[in-house]
Amino acid sequence: MADITGSQILARQLVNEGVEDVFYLMGGPILQAVTHAAENGIRTIDVRHEQAAAMAAHGYARVKGGIGVCMAASGPATTNLLTGIANAYLDNIPVVALGGAASFGSFDQDDFQEYDQLSMAKPITRWAGRVTHPYRMAEYINMAMRKALAPKPGPTYLDLPGDTLYGKMDEDRVSYPRGNVRPARPAPDPKAIQDAIALLKSAERPLVITGTGIHFSGASEELKTFIDTSKIPFFTTPQGRGVVPEDHELSFLGARSQAFKECDVLLAIGTRFNFVIGKALPPRWSPDLKVIHVDIDASEIGHNRAADIGIVADAKVTLMALTEEAKQQGLVASNDWAARLGEFDSDQHAKSLALAESDENPIHPMRVMGEVAKSLARDAILTVDGNETLSFARQWIPSYVPGARINAGPNGCMGTGLPFALGAQVAAPGRQVLALVGDGSFLMNVQEIDTMVRHKLPIVIVVSNNGGWTGMSDSVAGRRLGFDQKYEKIAEALGGYGQFVEKAEEIRPAIERAYASGRTSVVHVHVQEHTQATTASYGGYSSMQVR
Repeated sequence: MADITGSQILARQLVNEGVEDVFYLMGGPILQAVTHAAENGIRTIDVRHEQAAAMAAHGYARVKGGIGVCMAASGPATTNLLTGIANAYLDNIPVVALGGAASFGSFDQDDFQEYDQLSMAKPITRWAGRVTHPYRMAEYINMAMRKALAPKPGPTYLDLPGDTLYGKMDEDRVSYPRGNVRPARPAPDPKAIQDAIALLKSAERPLVITGTGIHFSGASEELKTFIDTSKIPFFTTPQGRGVVPEDHELSFLGARSQAFKECDVLLAIGTRFNFVIGKALPPRWSPDLKVIHVDIDASEIGHNRAADIGIVADAKVTLMALTEEAKQQGLVASNDWAARLGEFDSDQHAKSLALAESDENPIHPMRVMGEVAKSLARDAILTVDGNETLSFARQWIPSYVPGARINAGPNGCMGTGLPFALGAQVAAPGRQVLALVGDGSFLMNVQEIDTMVRHKLPIVIVVSNNGGWTGMSDSVAGRRLGFDQKYEKIAEALGGYGQFVEKAEEIRPAIERAYASGRTSVVHVHVQEHTQATTASYGGYSSMQVR
């Protein structure tokens, strides 16, 4: 039988795993691997910085509800992946990162770019490994893919020494594991389901809160069916938005803080009790709160907040069981509770609406959010990046479909907006993709506009420019960036389409022209310099900052 290289084995196993797209930046020793991947029908998207490759894979994975793959050359190329990998780690996103490395046979001999990349990756991955021989390449690729999805999603890293990629061996020795196999979904304990519904039935002010686990379980329809059956109001984490359309009658986005304070029984499914929801602890939640926590990862049950009922199971299967039991027990939440939340929501909506339609000059940031919201198709994908920009968007722009709302998540990483949009557009070529970014975060990965242009990705980027990193006072050191930059000209210089806007009535037409151009576009909007959003502060040092 003919000889085969580790690079060829890698490419073939990626195909076995169902991989359709890979984000990378060329360099040794991965050159042949990427070439063979392309020859095997995998689309290869070459970026301008490795950090963007990891972040694009993250955005891709969110939209697809599966795995995103990125590759980098050895040494600094692989270390450039690390911020994107860490972001995926804290966000529970399945990204498989493949990093070239110095030859295994020359370790500890001060070879070119030789240092311990594997140890760097281990603290920020679900699993990290190293291929030690070409004949094990397919096995390790399969291992990285499997571990990225279970027991809960997260990034994995595979170190690829040059001699394992370029080494040749008899193809008869190669065994290709069956790839792209999802294990059976773990089902809940029937007694726990009965107890959960009984506890919800006893509640006066029940809530459902969900996170990314719903999306990766494919449980959106099951969640909606449970909500429709039980009539319990629901909220999602910022990253889990859209799993049930947010114009649903039991969605009260403006009543979030009040609902959390007054809730007496909480059903949490597929989300962690981290700082994003105040760890389900006082003062954001009632000290008397009863908790039903459903998660596929047993270690999350009881973390930060003790669970009165803990269910270790898949979200989709559990929601199906909860719905059937709700019907059996006749669970229907009080109309009074929903009406109370509706009043809070209506009051908040009226306040925000006035700002979203404001004709103030300079432009109020909320007006930008209002015009963006009007421009988006129902299934559009929105990536949001920045400080005030993120907060204002969270207050006003709704989501209607799963996986269509992407921001930095628990890592609070700036510079994600453009590469997330890049990955999202590759994952969903027929859908509208808009990146809404602040002027500070825009320049962090601005070079990826070139990637978007070269790969003909019609992404619209709206820059909400408040002349600084935040809306804080200029007395804060380093805040001010000024308004002299011509951000729209960057798009034009790189082959895209650019527009500048400084009047409120010009925003929507500019966005529509950008869509109509069919090109990568930047709509640069000047907004008020020191206007800040009024969203809940997160814990830790951030709550100590003067706003």
